[in-house]
Amino acid sequence: MEEYGFSPLAIPTPMETPARFNLSLDILLPLLLFPTLFLAHRIRKDYHAYLALGPGGVPSTPAGYLRICILRPFAVRDPLSPPSLPCTLLPQEGYLQSRNLPNRSGPRPKVVGIVPHRQTTQRASAEMYAALVKDIHGLVDAHPSVLYTGTSCFEKHSTGIFCTLGPAALSRQDQAQQRQRLTCNGEVCHAHPIDGSLHLTLHPADVRFVLEKGWGQRHPIAREDWWWWRRSVPSGFVMIYAPRNEDERRCVLEIIRAAAWWVSGDAITACVPE
Repeated sequence: MEEYGFSPLAIPTPMETPARFNLSLDILLPLLLFPTLFLAHRIRKDYHAYLALGPGGVPSTPAGYLRICILRPFAVRDPLSPPSLPCTLLPQEGYLQSRNLPNRSGPRPKVVGIVPHRQTTQRASAEMYAALVKDIHGLVDAHPSVLYTGTSCFEKHSTGIFCTLGPAALSRQDQAQQRQRLTCNGEVCHAHPIDGSLHLTLHPADVRFVLEKGWGQRHPIAREDWWWWRRSVPSGFVMIYAPRNEDERRCVLEIIRAAAWWVSGDAITACVPE
């Protein structure tokens, strides 16, 4: 065999093969163990951060967490970018432009999560949240023929405001032309006891107004792409930051009025054909 360039020493004997195999495992196992432990630690930490957000539209279970992990790659990249305003949508102007809503002072709060979607800084005090809830019920009591309260269709836990004159009261033509304002059972808004923030649905022009004035940001899965299969929330679904004082509470209530105006269909007419 040596005359052909082969040496008997190059061929492992039966006794050498297990030894080399064991040596490879001794090197490979530590290389795999440390990344696996690090990944498990990150997943555990992320799961507990998900649970810390409190109850929401997705169960606080490993199955619910897995659903959120699947949604993360599809979240809106820039929550401060407004949705489009179709030229066929009437009216073109929203509710808030004529209300002289001021700019929200200071930096925006830190917001995390998808479902739940919560503030982690600048949260409302218990007293401020109680006052906000009282304002919300007062708004409903002032318009009993249009608004009513119930368990949030989106959140599944907190109290929400619903419109009796929502999409169900529209003609089929109007429903087809006003799909941007379709919400879950006509829900207008719901508040979050854990941080004092709200989720609600606005006219596209009002979404832009709220973003520019610093009062909120779009929900992570409020996409409007044609390929987006999960239409669980409207494209105008936004978070409104928790009020920190009485002046901000009055502004937030005005934004809730804008949501009721939009979802109820008040002053919304069918698109005029060309």
